[in-house]
Amino acid sequence: MTPRTLAAVLFDRDGTLIEDVPYNGDPARVRPLPGARHAVDLLRAAGIPAGVVSNQSGIGRGLLTDADVRRVNDRADALLGGLDTWLYCPHVPEAGCPCRKPRPGLVVEAARRLGVAPAHCVVIGDISADVEAARAAGARGVLVPNAATRPTEIRTAPDTAPDLVTAVRRLLAGRRGDRP
Repeated sequence: MTPRTLAAVLFDRDGTLIEDVPYNGDPARVRPLPGARHAVDLLRAAGIPAGVVSNQSGIGRGLLTDADVRRVNDRADALLGGLDTWLYCPHVPEAGCPCRKPRPGLVVEAARRLGVAPAHCVVIGDISADVEAARAAGARGVLVPNAATRPTEIRTAPDTAPDLVTAVRRLLAGRRGDRP
């Protein structure tokens, strides 16, 4: 990706933008991670659309409903100041769904909804499935590790950042042609 081609940023939800509460269906348990709101605000100020692409297998497992996930997403969206699109895969890993990360479907669909080419998107997430989904869609992936990120995922990631704000600042600096 050349520095000036950043057209959209897609975030993973759990463990990236908000605290990872396994199979969370309760909006009251939504807590943005440090810097998440600021990272989204930086993108908004730069005129870069932002979205969320998230695996939500709790639906396929019968632990959550589609309505539960939508309520959690709505709460996260309100706390983060509003993102441009929210997409999630409700399927279990065994379903072989083309939208479930690390497959590219969510990234491709989010890019379509935002009116940009997947190759001009960056996906920011906390595990290798996020980075692999980006690569499979022709996008760039940035890993922002947390306590759940395996050391091998960090070693093999093509691009990492210590936190969301640093990741976004680097992307925006590259967009202007500056060195991140």
